[in-house]
Amino acid sequence: MSYNADKVDVIVIGAGHAGCEAALATARMGLKTIVFAVNLDSIAMMPCNPSIGGTSKGHLVREIDALGGEMGKNIDKTFIQSKMLNKSKGPAVHSLRAQADKDKYSKTMKKVLENQENLKIKQNEIVDFIVEDDQIKGVKTETDAVYYSDAVILATGTYLRAKCIVGEVETNSGPNGLKAANKLTDALVNLDIDMRRFKTGTPCRIDGNTIDYSKVEIQNGDDEIVPFSFENSEEDIAREQIPCWLTYTNKDTHQIINDNLHRSPLYGGVIEGVGPRYCPSIEDKVVRFSDKDRHQIFLEPEGEDTSEIYVQGMSSSLPEDVQIEFLRTVPGLENCEVMRVGYAIEYDCINPLELKPTLELKKVKGLFSAGQFNGSSGYEEAAAQGLVAGINAALSLKGEEQVVIDRSEGYIGVLIDDLITKGTNEPYRMMTSRAEYRLILRQDNAEFRLIELGHKAGLITDERYNRFLNDKETIEKEIERLTNTYVGTKENVQELLRREGSTELKSGIKLLELVKRPELDYFKIEEIDEERPELSKYVKEQVNIIIKYEGYIKKQVEQAEQFKKMENKLIPKEINYDDIKSLRLEAKQKLNDIKPYSIGQASRISGVSPADVSVLLIYLEQFNRNNNNKNTEN
Repeated sequence: MSYNADKVDVIVIGAGHAGCEAALATARMGLKTIVFAVNLDSIAMMPCNPSIGGTSKGHLVREIDALGGEMGKNIDKTFIQSKMLNKSKGPAVHSLRAQADKDKYSKTMKKVLENQENLKIKQNEIVDFIVEDDQIKGVKTETDAVYYSDAVILATGTYLRAKCIVGEVETNSGPNGLKAANKLTDALVNLDIDMRRFKTGTPCRIDGNTIDYSKVEIQNGDDEIVPFSFENSEEDIAREQIPCWLTYTNKDTHQIINDNLHRSPLYGGVIEGVGPRYCPSIEDKVVRFSDKDRHQIFLEPEGEDTSEIYVQGMSSSLPEDVQIEFLRTVPGLENCEVMRVGYAIEYDCINPLELKPTLELKKVKGLFSAGQFNGSSGYEEAAAQGLVAGINAALSLKGEEQVVIDRSEGYIGVLIDDLITKGTNEPYRMMTSRAEYRLILRQDNAEFRLIELGHKAGLITDERYNRFLNDKETIEKEIERLTNTYVGTKENVQELLRREGSTELKSGIKLLELVKRPELDYFKIEEIDEERPELSKYVKEQVNIIIKYEGYIKKQVEQAEQFKKMENKLIPKEINYDDIKSLRLEAKQKLNDIKPYSIGQASRISGVSPADVSVLLIYLEQFNRNNNNKNTEN
């Protein structure tokens, strides 16, 4: 028999990376919040790779930090190695990646949640919703308790009807052998929510004491440690780093895999869920890239206090004996001992076309969702959505306008827009190539783009916000100084130019113009810049990037402004696309299904052509004119 347990403002279901950010956001915005987990040991757990960031994902973490989220701060406290990826390329694709101490990452985040005002943590499985007139009113637990709330955030990760698969063996469990959540899917189906079945996987973990390190290549971290959080400096987080190692598969590895494909649940039809295209299993890589003689394998420590090594690049659901056999063909792993076998995991998730741009479900007011439940993959994608869902759930309850980050404002905007506009038939992974405006969506300028939103929401302190404003003003003043400061043809100037392979001067020139030269930059001209003020490293880097890429940035800003014009052409909710005779049938069906909020979003829907967009623009103009005339008459 059910009993009434509590009444709170917000309930968060799941305490993975999405659930943690969502719960912290609503609690920090002053709302009484409960976060539920099937097991409290799963809070911020890393069931797959022991790292945060990476290509494009590092951008997401920086944006999370700029909005006032916790992921960047937490990895700064618990990393064991740090690297800036793509340093040989332009700043638009620089991405920070850090190896994490998995146990410390989880426990440190759990402690943050435990000490957060307005937040309670409970271990229980949520099995049903309480909904009245399409409005969420609360949830029911497995222990028959009822918790009332006007906002619920779904962040169930890979737990819904989860099934782990190793060869011919199937186990009804969540990741790392934790309990699955088997009843909530039925509750969602009863609400007429369109569900999907996806799959992901993880490699085995091996005992680091059984690796022959003489046969593998050491991979050290960067000498310069760059923090994820803008609130930290290199000095704040400096530490001795732990190395990773690199090795490769070979023809023997591939032969064993090919010989055992008939035992693979992936190729034998046992796995029903759709897996991630951009993170394939080793058996999938061997089949799809049969022309390659080898694949990279990174050996990544799972933490300082364990000998477990994560075998990055060898995700597999082949039987345990096959995994052991092909592992031992890899140089350095000939005598390795497997501590945890790799597995595939199937789980239920939502069709993200069910969502508004705010991550609220279209069919149930007050019900939000985030993370892998929305069809994405990755800790960073999950955390980003969790933060946005948390902010919007809180703003909704406060009666304030909710936040929509568009594609020109952040990778978070690209991620959410792709999911809710295009949907996904496989676990969605963020990539820099998905961002049209990546030169202005750099990881280094995330605060410039998003800190205003975080401060307005109450997640960024006045102290941090004022520090940012001071930095911004300092950057602007320094660029102005460089614009108005000239150097002449003195010997020290000419000597610098000769040394750097740059053309010598025949007359005076602005320092700004010297910085723009391809072979020079703001740092190289410091010795001839006699009036340069004392500036922080962050300010110097921003000055250099803004000047060096001024023309490209200006062009992309102009493109983004054109994009915003289309985003600002809002489509009234009451429009019935069946009434627009000139629209093609496919466009009508897609537009009625997705119900885009703007002409911009409509233009990105698969099946809506440029001609359909033109028809929409004309119809919208007539619709608005007719409404204005009616209002004038009234």
